[in-house]
Amino acid sequence: MKFGNTKESYGLIAIAIHWLVAFGFLGAYISVYYRHWFSEGGFSMTELNSNMIALYLHLSFGITIAVFVALRILWKLMNKTPNDVQGGGKFEHVSAHAMHWSLYAVMIIMPITGYMGTKLDTNFFFLFDIPKFNDTPLYSLIVERWLQTDWEHFEPIIDAIHKNTGAYISWLLIALHAGAALYHHVARKDIVLKRMAPWIK
Repeated sequence: MKFGNTKESYGLIAIAIHWLVAFGFLGAYISVYYRHWFSEGGFSMTELNSNMIALYLHLSFGITIAVFVALRILWKLMNKTPNDVQGGGKFEHVSAHAMHWSLYAVMIIMPITGYMGTKLDTNFFFLFDIPKFNDTPLYSLIVERWLQTDWEHFEPIIDAIHKNTGAYISWLLIALHAGAALYHHVARKDIVLKRMAPWIK
């Protein structure tokens, strides 16, 4: 398999980044839902430690996603995009492109809003610390100068985008994306899924 894309299929690097981002989202959601469902509300030291570990893992996955999405966009700009699979008509192709661009928007917005909305320094997989957003010069530039507000008013808006609207939209788009890939593989029996998962027979 080639590293770069061809007119017919995705290359090894595009496939690797795709699945790394997918597993990154999975890890981020597992850690945050574990925190919400199993560790919040307790006051024992064990539960508090578990809560913080889950939170730091969520933040770490978010930063990892941001890095790989940046690499994915850079690689996309440097490489040709495979041609659309024949069949399905113009509407299906336009819908597929709209879905991909929507997923890119989610992959960009979710890590950014997650970082901007956290009140904690991010301990990246317990290896090193990344300062929180409101300790950076960007906070002063965006929040205080551009938006002319403060943390108490800014943080709930970012949380609403990240935790509520963004989370539901993410799940919806992921479900539609996975469902469309399975539809192409099972019903249409074309190479749409195989192009991104070449190990599937």
